[in-house]
Amino acid sequence: MTADDTYGRLDDDAYPAYTMGRAAEMLGTTQGFLRALGDHRLITPLRSAGGHRRYSRYQLRIAARARELVDQGTPIEAACRIIILEDQLEEAQRINAAYRAAAESANPAAAA
Repeated sequence: MTADDTYGRLDDDAYPAYTMGRAAEMLGTTQGFLRALGDHRLITPLRSAGGHRRYSRYQLRIAARARELVDQGTPIEAACRIIILEDQLEEAQRINAAYRAAAESANPAAAA
């Protein structure tokens, strides 16, 4: 991978650009907290060739939401489950909206 390839991917939300230390610093948390999120299968960081954890911006947003819940007193296990359920609900709502739009375009008279 060339330097140009790397710079182009930094805009990619899924690109694992952040080390564990940098991720923890950005979130204002500990590396242990990030490991715990992995242990609870909320986020699974990519591993570098040397075995170091690397996080994407998408994963950092999820970790930030988990930290928010934990800071409010929610146990980490429950926070992880809440976030997983929120994500599943959002996906179900997106799918339902797509089905509704497809049904309305297939039968515009029924939508009126």
